[in-house]
Amino acid sequence: MEMKSLSAELSSTSYPGRGIIIGKTADGTKAAIAYFIMGRSENSRNRVFVTEGEGIRTEAFDPSKLEDPSLIIYAPVRVLGNKTIVTNGDQTDTVYDLMKDGLTFEQSLRTREFEPDAPNYTPRISGLLEFEDKAFTYQMSILKSNNGNPAQCNRYTFSYDNPVAGEGHFIHTYMGDGNPLPSYEGEPTLVNIPNDMNEFADTVWNSLNNENKVSLFIRFVDLNTGNYETKIINKNN
Repeated sequence: MEMKSLSAELSSTSYPGRGIIIGKTADGTKAAIAYFIMGRSENSRNRVFVTEGEGIRTEAFDPSKLEDPSLIIYAPVRVLGNKTIVTNGDQTDTVYDLMKDGLTFEQSLRTREFEPDAPNYTPRISGLLEFEDKAFTYQMSILKSNNGNPAQCNRYTFSYDNPVAGEGHFIHTYMGDGNPLPSYEGEPTLVNIPNDMNEFADTVWNSLNNENKVSLFIRFVDLNTGNYETKIINKNN
């Protein structure tokens, strides 16, 4: 698979929707995670990321303007022991709870499907990082309608063992803007991951469409110590 420029991929459409990027820094010392949200409606744009424990949660920036909290208020990132879960909806809680009970990432997501927001049927995208012995593996998942037909849920899981330094994978909800919005297609895109967290954050944030971008979460996890650094950027602040 050809490696794509992360900046070029992000800026290639005005509306990739919500996106997850997971990979390893170029020097091989850290795991890198990014999650961003975008919005076209006032309700979707009226959000910020806030920290909650070792993870984050979305909140209404202006509670008086919150119309419908379903599908937009959730915990995108949660940590369960040596596992970090990142998703674009409340399936974060599903994965957390069911993995805590002994199910796998894929088994947990089999209890869920795409979002009930006809006619878009927004895909549920999810990622899982598992850390052990100064190394990590990761998985990515997408649950989506069958070409816009809600009668069938198509489920895809991608697993990455022994991540390569300087490489990551990017999955997002939509192929681009439209009405209805076209669901993401194919494998997660192979993209470059830099060493510097601020450079990574700036690349993602500055490459997203300025009108539609809402919030960005970045985390770098040191593979030697397990310590992590987090950066949050909110358009509303």
